[in-house]
Amino acid sequence: MPRVLGSPVDDQTRCTHYRTALDVVAIRFWCCREYYPCHLCHEESAGHAAVPWPVAERDAPAVLCGVCAHELSVRSYLDVDGCPRCGARFNPGCRLHASLYFED
Repeated sequence: MPRVLGSPVDDQTRCTHYRTALDVVAIRFWCCREYYPCHLCHEESAGHAAVPWPVAERDAPAVLCGVCAHELSVRSYLDVDGCPRCGARFNPGCRLHASLYFED
């Protein structure tokens, strides 16, 4: 599995901020190309402001399934409710703050 920075609390990328059974994704941030479990982990540890993925980069691998380590493109992630490889469900509440990670 790729390295996940921040404050993960388990091997499925849950962190101290988001740790329900469905919080099993990490986001590769555009600004540093590093995976973090969430925007708060990035804010606390990265040492720089987050920059959302540009719309033109929607096909780039940017989301990591914490269950099977499959990398999804931004476009794929925004179109599914779970991992296309292993079937793990993703937290639907993450859509509420997608603009923190991806340009509209």
